[in-house]
Amino acid sequence: MIIQKELIIPTGREKDIVADITYKEESVNSPLVVFCHGYKGFKDWGAWNLVAETFARNGFSFLKFNFSHNGGTIDSPIDFPDLDTFGKNTYTKEVEDLHTVLAWTQMQTTYSFNKNNITLIGHSRGGGIALIGAKESSFVRRVITWAAVSDFKKRFIKGELLDKWKESGVYYIKNGRTKQKMPHFYSFYEDFIRNEHRLNIKSCVKQLYKPFLIIHGTNDEAVDVQEALNLKSWNPIAQLVLIENAGHTFGSKHPWEQDTLPKDLQEVVETSIRFIDSE
Repeated sequence: MIIQKELIIPTGREKDIVADITYKEESVNSPLVVFCHGYKGFKDWGAWNLVAETFARNGFSFLKFNFSHNGGTIDSPIDFPDLDTFGKNTYTKEVEDLHTVLAWTQMQTTYSFNKNNITLIGHSRGGGIALIGAKESSFVRRVITWAAVSDFKKRFIKGELLDKWKESGVYYIKNGRTKQKMPHFYSFYEDFIRNEHRLNIKSCVKQLYKPFLIIHGTNDEAVDVQEALNLKSWNPIAQLVLIENAGHTFGSKHPWEQDTLPKDLQEVVETSIRFIDSE
């Protein structure tokens, strides 16, 4: 029997972390996967629950969480009811959230997973966060990226738009699905500049001495496949798997109302499981 338990992980900061863990009822000392969602994402987006169940059926515990400033709340963890908090998010807050989750895995006594066998998986922007976390944390044994970004800095607006952002203090992005105008406060950019060395994915990947799998779709419309090639070039021992014709979410969308994974995402999950099992 597959069980999913909802969790609240305290941060000691402004916002706590909403999470869940999925596992087989009879599992003991199972390998643990910790999953980081991407930009404008959340732990229950699309087919992520089916992904968790698939890992659980294959003998893993699967922990996924909402970054504390992703725009969700404890009472409403799906979508973005708290746009003010979304606007206050930064990359460093997401890295610290990940470290908080990893620290929780070492202290908890309720769930029977192997604290010494943790794999980080990050999708899109969450892939960049996972790479920084994997480099910084001794708790992480290996890391897998799904359609990950390779450079945070280049994703910021530039030139006149950046000047206008500084002047007004806020820049809005429209969410095509929810139609919300989602704010980014200028403090997001200021925080990046202050912490640019720590948030340099290239530097982290070059110093990453852990098993590393890169998965990317060749038709990714949001994060070009060249970013996967960048990651591979910076860490030649990493494994690179390209999913032919796959898009950014590997066939998933929100809401996902089917009871099976889309074909491309199924391939991503199976490839990830083989990588973990082979190490």
